Amino acid sequence: MTIRVECCAGHRGEPEPFAFWLGERRLAVRGIVDRWFAPTQRWFKVDADDGHLYVLRCDEKTGDWELAAFTLGPGQVQQLPPWLEAFLVTACKTER
Repeated sequence: MTIRVECCAGHRGEPEPFAFWLGERRLAVRGIVDRWFAPTQRWFKVDADDGHLYVLRCDEKTGDWELAAFTLGPGQVQQLPPWLEAFLVTACKTER
């Protein structure tokens, strides 16, 4: 699902996410856990300030960002936070 991402110059001067928006909620990136590249995409596994891990994917041709994956942070209760569950349900309905 497409999301809005705020970037800054990072590794080799290329844009890296420092915050992203899921609906009306802004999440700051505490750290980039991993990154990898494909011929037309850049991927970032990030630790967000809500304690969860997210995989963000950028299409280099269009500049569009997508939420590719989500993992509950360490020690988190095994259920989605209510705001995230509401965002995902709404986003999935919109993309159909």
